[in-house]
Amino acid sequence: MDSQKVDMFMLCNSKFFSAPHLPSIRTSLQEVDENRWAYLQTTQFKDPTVSLIVSIVGGTFGIDRFLIGDTGLGIAKLLTCGGIGIWTVVDWFLIMGATKEKNIIDFNRMVF
Repeated sequence: MDSQKVDMFMLCNSKFFSAPHLPSIRTSLQEVDENRWAYLQTTQFKDPTVSLIVSIVGGTFGIDRFLIGDTGLGIAKLLTCGGIGIWTVVDWFLIMGATKEKNIIDFNRMVF
């Protein structure tokens, strides 16, 4: 793929991924064919900052976990009222990393 397209994708979407994953994403994008490029351009990744805000506001009810696709953890968090508040506070520190991990899984699913 064209290096300008790869650079543009990296510039626009780097905040959705962890820093250690960025070199492998760049390598994967350089090897992807043009047919997948349009699909990658239209994909909306989950924003870690939005996940953090949702976690602060509605983390007790598991809304943050439902947002990133962790349905099982969302149900568990909902039933336990956020682990009686403890799980909610812990997720304030972990939810951004979990969102970025979900994004890299979605990216790999689209590319390969």
